Amino acid sequence: MVQVKAGTRPPWVGLAAAVWVQLAAANPYTFPLYSGTLKTVLGYDQQRLTLMGVANDIGENFGIIPGILCSWVPSWIVLGVGALLCFVGYGAVWLVVTKTVIRPPFWVVWIALLLGANSSAWLITTVLVANMKNFPHSRGTVSGILKGYVGLCAAVLTQLYSGILDESPTNLLILLALCLPLVCLLMMYFVRPCTPATEDDELQHGHFLFTQIACVILALYLLGTTILDEFLPKSSTSKYAMFGVTVLLLLSPLVIPVKMTIFKNVYNIRPNGLVSLGKLSPLLPPDLTQTYLANSVSLAQTYYDDDSDDEDDDVDMLLAVGEGAVSRNRRPRRAKNDGTTILLCLFSLGNFFGRLAGGTISEHLVKSRTLPRPVLMTCTQIIMAITYLLLALALETSLYAATACLGICYGVQFSVMIPTTSELFGLKNFGLFYNFMALGNPLGAFLFSSLLAGYLYDKEAAKGSTGSSCVGPNCFRLTFFILAGCCALGTFLSVILSVRIKPVYQMLYGGGSSRAPRASLH
Repeated sequence: MVQVKAGTRPPWVGLAAAVWVQLAAANPYTFPLYSGTLKTVLGYDQQRLTLMGVANDIGENFGIIPGILCSWVPSWIVLGVGALLCFVGYGAVWLVVTKTVIRPPFWVVWIALLLGANSSAWLITTVLVANMKNFPHSRGTVSGILKGYVGLCAAVLTQLYSGILDESPTNLLILLALCLPLVCLLMMYFVRPCTPATEDDELQHGHFLFTQIACVILALYLLGTTILDEFLPKSSTSKYAMFGVTVLLLLSPLVIPVKMTIFKNVYNIRPNGLVSLGKLSPLLPPDLTQTYLANSVSLAQTYYDDDSDDEDDDVDMLLAVGEGAVSRNRRPRRAKNDGTTILLCLFSLGNFFGRLAGGTISEHLVKSRTLPRPVLMTCTQIIMAITYLLLALALETSLYAATACLGICYGVQFSVMIPTTSELFGLKNFGLFYNFMALGNPLGAFLFSSLLAGYLYDKEAAKGSTGSSCVGPNCFRLTFFILAGCCALGTFLSVILSVRIKPVYQMLYGGGSSRAPRASLH
């Protein structure tokens, strides 16, 4: 019997490294921060700017190619491609914004933005596939943490933009084109599939709890600094000090593998390749694995025959709306956030809390009550419908709360979709299935943001005397009513999905055990 310490620290080191890759993967969320400058430099109307937003959404969510490659090539290759796309795409946009390239054709800028945002799909796919394989028995928790960090890191980039970068879109694009690819290159070695973590439940639960608490502390810190930034003048020293604290909090997940190094545990590898701790029995008996694989094939076929996929509404559109409506009245000022920055930060933080809570709550519900994860999607669709109706009423006092609420709902849906996909189809081709479902985002962006919101905005703007800008509640009122109706439809479809796949959760978690679920490691 061989004594090893592998299979414990490597997954946690990979999870800590994934935090920094997620920082790079959050680049599409910064679009509202430089889109106003892009619109001014190129002289675009709102509809053309919205089409740029569609390119951003398509790039962010089109991950079919990395989803396929993750099953065939090492993780470092996929990460390398993502870093290259980030450099090429945002480097080209920087050339346009700085007028190094004068008035290029619309399609050239569109493709450049598409490539830059597409880096996110490559990076997120690599991180999710590697960590879902490294923590196969805590998929909801892991997906919630990882997807939460994407939204949280968007707030980190916003803090950088409003602080150290002095709200300069050109400086932000340099950061996206040079610094983020460098981060990916440094993390290449650590983000990779390895021997799955198989500590006892209490130990692993404690590690996840620590990571989640660190996430929440970082989120609260970012929220606090954003609020204070509105009222307190800052020196260069204070800006760097505040961001230094952010860096330390981003490094906090490294405490777990460091602790494992200092307090070494001896793990046993059995002849069949399964890892156990002390006298614990093998984690997954071979006969149970074969049974699950056989059942998952038929269940997957049943699911494919069901055409009741839930609607993925594009709430990123709200941020573009905020940018277009606010930038006309109040330009960014040095050492002070404008309305766009606050909205983006609120949405990002809400997105984080939604993803973190959605993963954790769904994990608890499926293990304790065998409740299908899509039930949470039903709840969020109802809340989103109500929120869109409030936005249609154009109550100024509800704008910030509504933005945060949409971020939470958006985050919950994402964190629920990921483990649900892995439970239905297994982990072998998880990257492909995840990115196939993510295609709903760019489709929604094109339908709701470009064809719907952009058209209605320009139509309302043409009625006034302010040129290409629209002011007042009518600019997006009809759009919000339509989005509320789509959320109502999504509620109905989510109910059907929950009922249809309930047998899957009864099979996987029917014992009601809070320990490792019966799931395929393949």
